[in-house]
Amino acid sequence: MQVTVNGAPAEVQEATSVAALVAAREGGEHRRVAVALNGAVVPRSRWETTRLTPGDSIEVLAPTAGG
Repeated sequence: MQVTVNGAPAEVQEATSVAALVAAREGGEHRRVAVALNGAVVPRSRWETTRLTPGDSIEVLAPTAGG
């Protein structure tokens, strides 16, 4: 199914979880990213149970340091 990840079209399996998407994109690392689904932050505690649907917009954000 078609979704948008960080502004780019992406193809994922039906019923993919947020956790699975993050793992696939981040090489299995979940520790240092935040996720927004359709503009709303998804708490890490809900990543496994939050399923993507066609047309969803997902932002996977990593913190950056600056000074």
